[in-house]
Amino acid sequence: MSGPRPVVLSGPSGAGKSTLMKRLMKEHEGIFGFSVSHTTRNPRPGEENGKDYHYTTREVMQEGIDNGDFIENAEFSGNLYGTSKAAIQDVIDKNLMCILDVDIQGVRRIKETELNPIYISIQPPSMDVLTLSCARY
Repeated sequence: MSGPRPVVLSGPSGAGKSTLMKRLMKEHEGIFGFSVSHTTRNPRPGEENGKDYHYTTREVMQEGIDNGDFIENAEFSGNLYGTSKAAIQDVIDKNLMCILDVDIQGVRRIKETELNPIYISIQPPSMDVLTLSCARY
């Protein structure tokens, strides 16, 4: 893929990845673009297809995974999640720096590809902050 190198944000749930990403996109509009992941889970109230996730069926997503259309994927709570090469390319085609929000398993898979992103690990300041943040979910 040509264009600006993507940025991979990773870290434990509740560490602040989404907060950082939203701030980057707001304060640097026109520079960053978010890669919308795919999932087989149902949308939650207020979520929009193509904005929060690309909602799809397990069969369609598994076919894409089998065909090598995904840069990373994982199963969590019985649902598939993943980042498609097309979703990344959509951002790059807009000449934006693509931001991916992935877990550590996703980072491992991305390192096996030719994506060549910039990796940023987001860590909470303490276990107390992480525990408090996770308690909200």
